[in-house]
Amino acid sequence: MEPENKLIILTGPTAVGKTALSIKLAKKIKGEIVSADSMQVYRHMDIGSAKISPQEMEGVPHHLIDILEPDEAFNVFRFKSLALEALKAIYERGHIPIVTGGTGFYIQALLYDIDFSSEEDHSLIRTRLEEDGRTKGSVYLHECLRSVDPASAKAIHPNNLKRIIRALEFYQLTGMPISGHNQEQRKKEAFYNACYFVLNDHRDKLYGKIEKRVDAMMEAGLGAEVENLRNMGYGRDMVSMQGLGYKEILSALEGECSLEEAVALIKRDTRRFAKRQLTWFRRERDVIWINKPDFDYDEERILDFMMGYIERMDLHHGRDKERCLHKADL
Repeated sequence: MEPENKLIILTGPTAVGKTALSIKLAKKIKGEIVSADSMQVYRHMDIGSAKISPQEMEGVPHHLIDILEPDEAFNVFRFKSLALEALKAIYERGHIPIVTGGTGFYIQALLYDIDFSSEEDHSLIRTRLEEDGRTKGSVYLHECLRSVDPASAKAIHPNNLKRIIRALEFYQLTGMPISGHNQEQRKKEAFYNACYFVLNDHRDKLYGKIEKRVDAMMEAGLGAEVENLRNMGYGRDMVSMQGLGYKEILSALEGECSLEEAVALIKRDTRRFAKRQLTWFRRERDVIWINKPDFDYDEERILDFMMGYIERMDLHHGRDKERCLHKADL
């Protein structure tokens, strides 16, 4: 199979098992992995972002991991720009890119080649919104968003400052709610010959994995990681430090809540985040749902199922109606 213009997407909610499966898939198809994660891009933020370790990579090349400092801006425009550079190099090596991660908006921007060039540099608007976030809080900005874009306010959690700022910035730049923009973009045809896999599991199992993952993060030293970031001068005024796990532990370190309360908040908000991720993917077109219980949690069977679609990519360029047979019914 010629790799040029082929794109594999492997996504799903947090803690569902994307990382291990992506490594096995990459080895099968001479793939290289492009991270579609808004946190793993940052250095020094390893535990809380569940960043893959060099050992876990098992020799598979990974892109867009550990490339920025926590005080650097990372948004959908920069993701797409860096991802396109990575894809070009991967194709030149004769390999196939596998976009792996849970940030649906990033995946959508890349898959449908959404043009963000007109929004490349609006730092004054963003800076003002970020300042409002610092001084007035994310709940205040969420109410501002609700007044101009109720659909986005409903979809975005009041604590998700990064997405709130993005939605308000888009509205102030264009006069159009980003929810309407996203709806229009979903009508676009895919720019790539792609297989778009979404890994899923029963909700109770997924939530159980989230609980165990957060406990494992704490045992691995998440508290020390956040304290080290704070000592390096990275504080809550930075979007990176508003990430799940980081803002809660930072609150505990600053005496605003106990460590036990912070951990409980991380678990609760991660469960809510997983639910929002699934809501996003259910709205996407041409998704191939992989419900793990349907395969008795056998990764070899899952890989065989994926390979069946990948091997037919040339024959089924464009939309394959068969892809919708596996519904998100968990």
